[in-house]
Amino acid sequence: MDTKTKVENEEITIDLYEILLLFRQKIVFILIALVVGAAAAGLVTKVLITPKYTATSKMYIVTSSNSVLNLSDLQLGTNLAPDYRELLTARPLLNTVIEDLNLDCTVQQLRNMLTVANTSGTRILTVTVTHTDPQKAADIANKIAEVAVVWLPEMMNSSAPNIYEDAVVPPSPSSPSLIRNVAIGALLLAVAYCAFEVIRYLLNDTITSADQMEHLFGSMPLTMIPEEKAIAEEMDD
Repeated sequence: MDTKTKVENEEITIDLYEILLLFRQKIVFILIALVVGAAAAGLVTKVLITPKYTATSKMYIVTSSNSVLNLSDLQLGTNLAPDYRELLTARPLLNTVIEDLNLDCTVQQLRNMLTVANTSGTRILTVTVTHTDPQKAADIANKIAEVAVVWLPEMMNSSAPNIYEDAVVPPSPSSPSLIRNVAIGALLLAVAYCAFEVIRYLLNDTITSADQMEHLFGSMPLTMIPEEKAIAEEMDD
């Protein structure tokens, strides 16, 4: 290691050490920033963000017309699951749901509320609806499943899926997460304050104390010139 590299490494060590000391000196303000950030994020979450509720109905795909299912029926049902998932967001089906429930929304808006998923390796379809009204979320999820039972067999010329779990009214919102937002708000404001203090420290190259001079140059100053304010106070005494 040459002399230049050694000096650079020492300077980096000194900077990091001084920054840690800076954070230690400002610990009270950092804690205040955490509290203020958490309070602000909590207030915004409660007052400005509309809560959303999620309700889910579940269907089981049936592919056999008799009471005995064989391996080919199971395989066919699994292969048809992606088709069912796509058709559950089709315009004719969603239009029927909008008309039956007298919803004040377009097909695209309803489609944006809807998530249809197929559990991997199974013939189970989940119809999940997210809405600002918990009752409407459950009603829409159940109505989509009800319409699908009638509409899908006609479209695919197959057996009707079975609804094995109705959607229930969600007791609490699924979003936003108050705890997560409070944590993010606290962290962001604390980090912003620390960044501000670091930038201000790096831009200030003034030596303000004998300890700092000893730390930087390895020797204590021979004398110190008192500040004008300190001299004035001594004269007043």
